[in-house]
Amino acid sequence: MAQNLSGYHRALDLFEGLVAGVPRDGWDAPSPCEGWSARDVAGHVTGGQYLVRALATGEHEPDVNHDPARFVPGDVLMSWRRARKECAAALTPDALHRPIPFGGLGELPLGDYLEAYILEPLVHAWDLARATGQPSRLDPDLVHHAFATAQVVAAPLRAAGDLAPPLPAPRGADEQTRMLAFLGRNTT
Repeated sequence: MAQNLSGYHRALDLFEGLVAGVPRDGWDAPSPCEGWSARDVAGHVTGGQYLVRALATGEHEPDVNHDPARFVPGDVLMSWRRARKECAAALTPDALHRPIPFGGLGELPLGDYLEAYILEPLVHAWDLARATGQPSRLDPDLVHHAFATAQVVAAPLRAAGDLAPPLPAPRGADEQTRMLAFLGRNTT
């Protein structure tokens, strides 16, 4: 059975478009991720492509949280595209069926993991947009899917110190704003 990864690819496309839109002097701008610049955010998501590739191939998984800018030396867009291409090449039908650990939730096929992984490039697309002054409106369909994922994975991430505490969402907020507040992002 062919795996439908359209949401995953749409989230990566959205992120890539924002990377392409960062002005040459915009990579040092502070991001909504405490202590991280725009380059760090781009490096984290780029490193995430190497992480997915490692999950697909059984290689050692890189630490994408420590010094994430190391994944995007020099031309960030070229580094991103190289990582994305290498990751895509590893996503064979066999790899997509490979069982991988999913936190404290047991194992699931890599293809199913990638459906949940939409959350990662999507939220960091918003972070990158905010850091670099680009439009930060996200695809509502992807937001809906990512918010559902966030509600499943947030508790263990918070327990590990990898996710900020939730913030209150403004009354009557749209789903994107509610998701971002749930993930500890200040949208004002």
